[in-house]
Amino acid sequence: MKEGRIIRVSGPLVVAEGMEGVRMYDVVYVGEERLMGEVIELRGDRASIQVYEETGGLGVGDPVFPTGSPLSVELGPGLMESIFDGIQRPLDVLREKAGDFITRGLHLPGLSREKKWGFVPVKKPGDEVKPGDIIGKVQETVLIEHRIMVPPGIEGEVVDIKEGEFTVEDTVAVVRTKDGEKGIKLMQRWPVRIPRPYREKLPPEIPMYTGQRVIDTFFPVSKGGTACIPGPFGSGKTVTQHQLAKWSDADIIVYIGCGERGNEMTDVLIEFPELKDPKSGQPLMKRTVLIANTSNMPVAAREASVYTGITIAEYYRDMGYTVALMADSTSRWAEAMREISGRLEEMPGEEGYPAYLAARVASFYERAGRVKCLGSPEREGALTVVGAVSPPGGDLSDPVVQATLRVVKVFWSLEARLAYARHFPAINWLTSYSLYTGNIKEWVKKNVSPDFMDLSSDAMKLLEEEAELEEIVRLVGVDALSQRDQLILLAARMIREDFLHQNAFHEVDTYTSIKKQYLMLRTILKFYETAKRAIERGVTVKELYGLPVLERIGRMKYVPEDRIEKEIEEIEREIDLQLKEKMEGVHERV
Repeated sequence: MKEGRIIRVSGPLVVAEGMEGVRMYDVVYVGEERLMGEVIELRGDRASIQVYEETGGLGVGDPVFPTGSPLSVELGPGLMESIFDGIQRPLDVLREKAGDFITRGLHLPGLSREKKWGFVPVKKPGDEVKPGDIIGKVQETVLIEHRIMVPPGIEGEVVDIKEGEFTVEDTVAVVRTKDGEKGIKLMQRWPVRIPRPYREKLPPEIPMYTGQRVIDTFFPVSKGGTACIPGPFGSGKTVTQHQLAKWSDADIIVYIGCGERGNEMTDVLIEFPELKDPKSGQPLMKRTVLIANTSNMPVAAREASVYTGITIAEYYRDMGYTVALMADSTSRWAEAMREISGRLEEMPGEEGYPAYLAARVASFYERAGRVKCLGSPEREGALTVVGAVSPPGGDLSDPVVQATLRVVKVFWSLEARLAYARHFPAINWLTSYSLYTGNIKEWVKKNVSPDFMDLSSDAMKLLEEEAELEEIVRLVGVDALSQRDQLILLAARMIREDFLHQNAFHEVDTYTSIKKQYLMLRTILKFYETAKRAIERGVTVKELYGLPVLERIGRMKYVPEDRIEKEIEEIEREIDLQLKEKMEGVHERV
């Protein structure tokens, strides 16, 4: 393809002419420094290009070099534990080459070309293979076995397959196809804007537990599900996403810092290598891929970072893993789209966002799902997508929030009011919702407890009744309420303070297993039911406030997992004993 020439530069947008034969979303190199860009509009022989690097110094007449291929990521061993920028350049290697600040025009492969990986074949010469078949394995980290799959488009008989130490560019197998012999390497490439194929989508029937009580008990997300966390500045979106990344029961975490503040990404980069994986005791980074595109990096690469991250996540899903993807925040991604759209002089939609905002948001979340993977052996993979949204001023009528809510099935509504009251996670239990509750009911009955979902709905009823009673309390005071209503306020306060409130920085309280959540909730509701009977016998709510067992209930959350069952047994015995004493005291008074 012949090179084009720049005729206009407008920030990250460059217009070039003489671009015959170039296709939409092709990668091009712009200027003598060969800055990486992507074609986003074609008119005749003119192409509009979004450049993923700073465009200062580019001028009219500078050359543009087409590559003829779309923006793609390299998929193979070496992704785990890596930290990439939005276009899959490894940041640690960039730092070695250019120092603390990235120099323009640096082109680095996503995967190391020097490192050798131990490849163990599972197929032999003479075996028939088709796309998605696992032909061998590489131990990528101590936690992750990397399964080498036949790339899409290759089908036939294995002629040769090797064993030993190879780089990602070495051919490890040769397949005879109807178009001749084709080599399979440890690495394959995939265009980021095209979803990876799978055999069949499965219903989202298995919950993905996160260790966060308000989420797992009241607003669960399923494996292969979609969720969104909108909230104003300071309400805890990033900390909540960090908690989900740390504690979700997913095999692999892909964390995309999309346009976030540099210090927040620094926290992630410092914290994650030190965190221990709760299942294995190994560093959490051994099963994590980080993509960092901070707010001071070029705006166009922000748009690409989301697609880069989800393509890597789909690749691991295709191996049969459960993957959780955290995108923080999709608002910055939408703002990047708005800026590029404005420079293209497209007709603006609501609040200046492009008219295709909703379609782009939907196509991103639609890539989530629990699926039957291509190829053999038969396997299931799941990709769960959790997106944070940062609407200006916490306004939930913002177009990005509304476009997201039309697509996702779980809404965790963060509120500044709760955050200012130091109630974390600041998820409002009255406005949040999950549409997966019905899907996961049977799984929860079978694997957690037959009555867990009933306890959850009973607790939610108490919280809703408390919200109604608060209106009356504001008008006439607590003493005007009946004893039963005062008990509802006490029980709801216990649910809020002793169950929903969770300290992300406490070594025990930061994570609660679903079994412990069930025992904690059962204990609080047991106290409520027993207290209800005591009130019917004449005990007052004021007397209940002084019970020593309330303090033990409040401290349940700090009891380690291995001691919780014994602790709960003792607390439940104390509830019966202390309330029985109160009822006997009333009987004696009468």
